[in-house]
Amino acid sequence: MARAVTLIRSSTLSDVAEYAYAATAPAESRLIFLAGACPLDEDGSTAAVGDYAGQAAKAVENMRAALAAADASLQDVISTRVLVASTRRDDLVTAWEVVRDAFGDHDVPSTLMGVTVLGYDDQLVEIEAVAAVMDS
Repeated sequence: MARAVTLIRSSTLSDVAEYAYAATAPAESRLIFLAGACPLDEDGSTAAVGDYAGQAAKAVENMRAALAAADASLQDVISTRVLVASTRRDDLVTAWEVVRDAFGDHDVPSTLMGVTVLGYDDQLVEIEAVAAVMDS
C-alpha cells in the first residue's frame, strides 16, 4: 500500500537529531489526530509505575491500538510529541529511546519535552501523534 507520509531531511541541518526535520502528506490524504497515548492498562490503572521505559512502551502499545482503530499504523505517523514528567534529561532520553526504537526507520519529526506533571496518577510518559493515510 502506498504511504501518504514523506519524511524530509536537510543537508544544511545537523545530523545529530534522530528524526527527520519535516514531513508532508498530500492534500488528498486523511489526517488522524490522536489523543495523547498514555501508559494505561485496560482497567484504567497506570502501567509500569516509576519506570520511564516501561511507560513509554505501554504508551506506544496504546498508540498502536488507537492507530489501528483508525486503519493506520506507526508507519503512517507524520509527527510526534513525547512528554516526560521529569526535569532529568536522562529520564527524557530513556523514554525517547523506546519511542524511537518503536518507529525504527520511520523516524518522524518529533519533539521531546520535560513537563512538571501529567494527567493520571503515577503517569510519567505521554505521546501525542498525528498520522496521514491515503483513502482507498
